[in-house]
Amino acid sequence: MHALICSEGDLQEELATTVLGRGGFEHHTASRLEDAHLMALAARPAIVMIDRDLPRADQLVAALREDRSTRSLSIAVVARGDIDETELALLEAGANAILRLPAGPDWDARLNRLMAIPQRRQARFPVSFWVLAASSALQSQVPATGLNLSENGMLLETRVADLDLGAELEFDVRLPGGDAFGGTGHVVRLAGPGQYGVAFARLDERAREVVRRFVETAGGH
Repeated sequence: MHALICSEGDLQEELATTVLGRGGFEHHTASRLEDAHLMALAARPAIVMIDRDLPRADQLVAALREDRSTRSLSIAVVARGDIDETELALLEAGANAILRLPAGPDWDARLNRLMAIPQRRQARFPVSFWVLAASSALQSQVPATGLNLSENGMLLETRVADLDLGAELEFDVRLPGGDAFGGTGHVVRLAGPGQYGVAFARLDERAREVVRRFVETAGGH
């Protein structure tokens, strides 16, 4: 398997104690946005590791998400020190997670989950949701549009509500073709103006089968 490491410094030594250093990965390194994008296209890495302090890191994440050939790659941002406001911009651009150095014992589990991100189908479908927090001003049904769907979550777009990271939602989805399902989830990514990545928290087995069948029908992306 391949891992793409994007940094002006040498991250490989710091990653040597993780599954990326022990698991037989072939490492590709890049220090410029243009080189990183080309390597991602050529190598199709299992994961892209981007140094938070790499110049134009947010533009690299956005470029990978905008290109159909690299849109589904798993992207982790590697950061040192305290939480920085630039990390939110990277999550909003499409990074899947922030991993803080030095690498700890939880890194292997987190990396393995990131590299197991399931296939995702691009589609537009109607969604209605409620914010479950009692303190929320959004106590009524809110209309939204689903932009993509995987077995783990979906990307929502709504111009009616502003949602915070961590917001808990209850939702109903109607897919093209007539199938419908409901469940609960959490906002885990601010994907852009009015767009929110939602990770599923509760889906019953029938709902999971509906999602699985819908995603597999188009062969993923």
